[in-house]
Amino acid sequence: MNLELSEEQEAVRQLAKDFVARDIAPHVVEWDRAESVDKSIVKKLGSLGFLGLTVPEEYGGSGGDHLAYCLVTEELGRGDSSVRGIVSVSLGLVAKTIAAWGDDEQKGQWLPRLTAGDAVGCFGLTEPGTGSDAGNLTTKAVRDGDGYVINGSKMFITNGTWADVVLLFARTNDTPGHKGISAFLVPTDTPGLTRRTIHGKLGLRGQATAEVVLEDVRVPATALMGPEGKGFSIAMSALAKGRMSVAAGCVGIAQAALDAAVGYAAEREQFGKSIASYQLVQELISDISVDVDAARLLTWRVADLIDRGEDFATAASQAKLFASEAAVRAANNALQVFGGYGYIDEYPVGKLLRDARVMTLYEGTSQIQKLIIGRALTGVSAF
Repeated sequence: MNLELSEEQEAVRQLAKDFVARDIAPHVVEWDRAESVDKSIVKKLGSLGFLGLTVPEEYGGSGGDHLAYCLVTEELGRGDSSVRGIVSVSLGLVAKTIAAWGDDEQKGQWLPRLTAGDAVGCFGLTEPGTGSDAGNLTTKAVRDGDGYVINGSKMFITNGTWADVVLLFARTNDTPGHKGISAFLVPTDTPGLTRRTIHGKLGLRGQATAEVVLEDVRVPATALMGPEGKGFSIAMSALAKGRMSVAAGCVGIAQAALDAAVGYAAEREQFGKSIASYQLVQELISDISVDVDAARLLTWRVADLIDRGEDFATAASQAKLFASEAAVRAANNALQVFGGYGYIDEYPVGKLLRDARVMTLYEGTSQIQKLIIGRALTGVSAF
């Protein structure tokens, strides 16, 4: 097994590093305090090709493999997870899903705009009453003439107030459970669709997170993506790859925690010498280092499986589970190295911990990942 990156992969990683240093790092504290990333960042992400990775060039994508996508996502996560989330959702959950399941008209309508950063997508699955239990969502799309009328609400939708299109999942028949769910592409300027920004989040404060409400939203039949009743399969296939993206972002958080802890330990003096010389501080740093490398390798394995066309779903759950929990441990250990200064937002580790904490919750909680892994290993469903 050769883990050496190609010249192209090294180049895209360096491009992302330079972008983070120039366009993200100087603004992280400001964006976090303001609870809003500068929206101009979207077009910058598009112009660099980051919103088109793995999408075919014929639809405006920038091609590349899934390892390159992970490298970019890691660097963005190292810089600011709120920016990483824009890419993970608009590209990872929406554009890639359109590329996989959309018809030629849907691909032509949305992919060139999404990959260029001229439009933003959001993923409308979670509801106020259904998080992990997504198969029992209640939003309904009722056939009416040559279209559908949709009623319901979605909660905790990343990019929700910025999005130009919602990849929306709604129930199209009365079949209980996931078999009655279909997928729709709904422009956010459709009458009856309203959005409310969610403020006061613990982490990912710069990210545009929203509640999306649909009241008698009428869409044409052409808004249906994929066969009617196959929406849950579409959602789960998107989330399987999305877990790789979250894992890569968590590697970035953990790497940022390691960089910060090492740098601070070398500068901070106590009892007449730098705290880096104390063995218990070295223990904290070494624990972070092991978590970074282990999480990175698990994530790279998922990318390799996808690029080779092999089954990757269980590996994606393993990577997401380990990397998200590792990011929390890494940020917490880094805060311990910083001591009281780590509790002040002028220093980076407090934000890293706040951002890391939600990674164990969204796109499948740690407990859901364990159920998925356990079911794959035993063949016995826990649901």
